[in-house]
Amino acid sequence: MALSADTHDGSSPTGGKRRNSKRRILTSTYIGTVIEWFDFYIYGTAAAIVFNVLFFPEVDSAIGTLAAFGTLASGFLARPIGGIIAGHFGDRIGRKKMLVLSIILMGFGTVIVGLLPTYAQIGIWAPILLVVARVIQGLAAGGEWGGGVLMAIEHFDDKRRGLWGSVGMMGVPTGVTLSTAVFALLSLLPQEDLLSWGWRVPFLASIVLVAVGLWVRLGVDESPVFEREQRRRNEHQHSAREEQKAQPRQKAPIVEIMTKDWRNVLVGVLLVIGPFAASAVFITFGASYGTQVGFSRAEVLTAQSIANVVELIAMPLFGLLSDHIGRRRIYYWGGALLGISAFTLFAAFGSGSWLVLLVAFLFTYVAHGMMYGPMGAFLAELFTTGTRYTGASLGYQVAGAIGGGFGPLIATSLLVAAGGAPNYLYVAVFMLIVCLLSAGAAWFAPEMNKRALREA
Repeated sequence: MALSADTHDGSSPTGGKRRNSKRRILTSTYIGTVIEWFDFYIYGTAAAIVFNVLFFPEVDSAIGTLAAFGTLASGFLARPIGGIIAGHFGDRIGRKKMLVLSIILMGFGTVIVGLLPTYAQIGIWAPILLVVARVIQGLAAGGEWGGGVLMAIEHFDDKRRGLWGSVGMMGVPTGVTLSTAVFALLSLLPQEDLLSWGWRVPFLASIVLVAVGLWVRLGVDESPVFEREQRRRNEHQHSAREEQKAQPRQKAPIVEIMTKDWRNVLVGVLLVIGPFAASAVFITFGASYGTQVGFSRAEVLTAQSIANVVELIAMPLFGLLSDHIGRRRIYYWGGALLGISAFTLFAAFGSGSWLVLLVAFLFTYVAHGMMYGPMGAFLAELFTTGTRYTGASLGYQVAGAIGGGFGPLIATSLLVAAGGAPNYLYVAVFMLIVCLLSAGAAWFAPEMNKRALREA
């Protein structure tokens, strides 16, 4: 069971220090996730706007866009590996160490992208190095989410896990908002300047954000729930030595969950695949689609940025609401509405009106926030303390690899199969099916919002 609320109030002589610790933990969770996802999604936006020209100029526009989205997918495919590695050590030696490592690794991969020569300068090596940098980003992002969310959930009381978990999830739309806002400004540059140096600015500037996030994270204490689990293990080992008993070899967390908790891993994947596919298709593919049907890059990115801000406000509200009425109910209706929003959003793209497009984005992103708000707590509650980092990360990152990595590729292929823009029906049906899969998983998932976190 997580620490109770009264262990973190300000009634004791050290209450002020504890309140500061609480603020720093939540700030660390939020800022760290913002940085990770800013770095991760500026790549996605760049893939939709400039990478097809800079790194795949020898092919036609549609194939170049597919190739650029293919490099985007490589990062998503690396994320489950990063989640397993970080989860293993996060469940064994601590959440904090893995979070510090992940933010350093993400900054390194992002700066590499900003320094890369283009195809015109080094030929085929340019897209190869682009994929390498993207894989580094994917490994880092794979370890970030699970640790960041768990640090918030495991530090505080059981009654507000949905709210505390949403703080980590809020970093996702904030990072996306910053990345799309930056590219909205950069898209105002002349095309020559954007392609020569403008696109590099956000990748190189991320080093400042990484330095800030690293400073905040280094000042955060380890999760008390994890420390209690460590003490329990140590006491068990000490007792076994005193009794001169042979100690059974401890299984790796990934082996433990795949043999005993594989059903919850599957539930976790299905819970996340819908909102992840929606993020990738509506953000990354949407930016490309919008320019094909008559909107400027700046118009699409500005509408996305405003909708992201609204989602940012909605997420903690839905997280808190899930603490009262349950994760399943909020998540189920969020999935249903998100599936419907695929039709309203693409219809709005065809309206030619920026205001209509903005309203459609707002509807889409609020539905997305209904799922993202309680998602952190929903996944964390499925696993025990000794495997929670690995299990939650695996479910989240496998869904990311499938929904986020292949979503834009599938959407682009379906659009080509339908005859190109504005024939969006196949894409909308695809998104409806994927979102309903997540809604169905929520319907059958266990409701844990009123129970203590599972111990090993």
